Amino acid sequence: MVDTTAQIAATGRRKTAVARVTLTPGTGHYKVNKKALPDYFCSEALIGYIMQPLQLTNMQDKFDISVKCRGGGIAGQAGALRHGLARALVLADASLREVLKNSGCLTRDPRMKERKKPGQPGARKRFQFSKR
Repeated sequence: MVDTTAQIAATGRRKTAVARVTLTPGTGHYKVNKKALPDYFCSEALIGYIMQPLQLTNMQDKFDISVKCRGGGIAGQAGALRHGLARALVLADASLREVLKNSGCLTRDPRMKERKKPGQPGARKRFQFSKR
């Protein structure tokens, strides 16, 4: 079950974003890069996406969560935070693994930006074809 003394640390990744998540037993305070969660992620949709692992496991008010996010954009950081949070919850209580795995929270999203190809204006875009 949940150990009431130790900190639990985990890392989550999405695109080029990395989130280092630290769980401490507490009352449900969230800090992302030393800011409150709603101040850092302004969108309600992103906050709901981030909170999904906590809501699935009913752990919203059992941990204080401290996060350091780096790289990527705001949506990539939200995905990285969700992934790291799910991994930290599994470290805290291994019985939560099945619930989080079935909901897709433990899967690292492998989609990355496609590289630009030489002689083209973008990754997929081509210059206009001229027959003559």
